[in-house]
Amino acid sequence: MEVEDCPLPEDRWYDRNLEGWLKPEPDGSAQIGMTASWAAFLGRILRVEFRRPEGVPTRGWSVATVEATRTTVAFRLPLDAEILATNPLLREHPRRINDAPYGEGWIARVRPRRPAEPEVGLATAAEIRELLIEQIHRLRIQCWPIPPEREMVEIGLECSAIFAKLDEELSGLAPGEAVVLVTDDPTSPIEIARWTDRTGHQLRTARRADGLFKFLVQKSERPTPRHRAESGELIPGPG
Repeated sequence: MEVEDCPLPEDRWYDRNLEGWLKPEPDGSAQIGMTASWAAFLGRILRVEFRRPEGVPTRGWSVATVEATRTTVAFRLPLDAEILATNPLLREHPRRINDAPYGEGWIARVRPRRPAEPEVGLATAAEIRELLIEQIHRLRIQCWPIPPEREMVEIGLECSAIFAKLDEELSGLAPGEAVVLVTDDPTSPIEIARWTDRTGHQLRTARRADGLFKFLVQKSERPTPRHRAESGELIPGPG
């Protein structure tokens, strides 16, 4: 399911602080990782430093320290479990937690001491849905199809100035990376379409809330400008 644009798979258990998940495996082990909403709140993950346990850790033990653009937090065990392995991919590519929190961005494999049941503090996706809605609103969490590198908040500016700034922002990004543009200009939905045609970059999604327009723009690897026929149909440019 999705909750306020944040994915919440129904094939796993969640801790009630809405930061972590646990997915049981047929062999009795389980994967654990960070929820998409919590990763979105933290911002881009910069570094993951794992801790070595002594003995069998209990619920609440810090598996790793996660450094992000917003803050640094501990990722904790959602239940009593033996640590079998940590995700080696995260040492070189910590951002996988942002990109695929329920897939390649898993944090550790564990063997629970007892079954994952609500009695040990875990809950199903359906059971935490309302709690997650409240957290998203309280913390103003925004989940996007891809995690943005930065956010541009441009209030009270005309679109010509805004899109000049957007060009400058994208020039400093690598292909595939994205930026969120926030503006109150009522003409921005029309202007963003013209801008993507002119530049060849991609508008991944657009949202409107509280009188503001929000656009997730992704830098294309080979941007191809386009123009529109009289019918309004897009016509790709040469190449």
